[in-house]
Amino acid sequence: QVQLVESGGGSVQAGGALRLSCEASGYTDGSYYMGWFREAPGKEREGVATIYTDRPSSTYYAASVYGRFTISHDGPKKFLYLQMNSLQPEDTAMYYCATRLTDCRAGTCYGGYWGQGTQVTVSS
Repeated sequence: QVQLVESGGGSVQAGGALRLSCEASGYTDGSYYMGWFREAPGKEREGVATIYTDRPSSTYYAASVYGRFTISHDGPKKFLYLQMNSLQPEDTAMYYCATRLTDCRAGTCYGGYWGQGTQVTVSS
């Protein structure tokens, strides 16, 4: 039983920054992937960034956000963060966090527990 709640979304002008947070409660033991995903109107879900809990250096970023976004988590794995810099209108989407993901590869993951999402809107 794991519950996640995202926060930190909002509206920002192009070039601005936002920091998304995800708080996980319940079972957080073990090693697994955590990640951020987004869904924009008319587009399928996209893996934005993932991280392996026991190997924080093992991260993945979508090409569209590489160099602008940074994923991180705290030691107890209670919190997951996504620092988003140099935001562009193309980043507008509903962002979801997920934990206890398995077999993550190039942003594609399986299983896990998902939050309800937080909206990010970037205006020109």
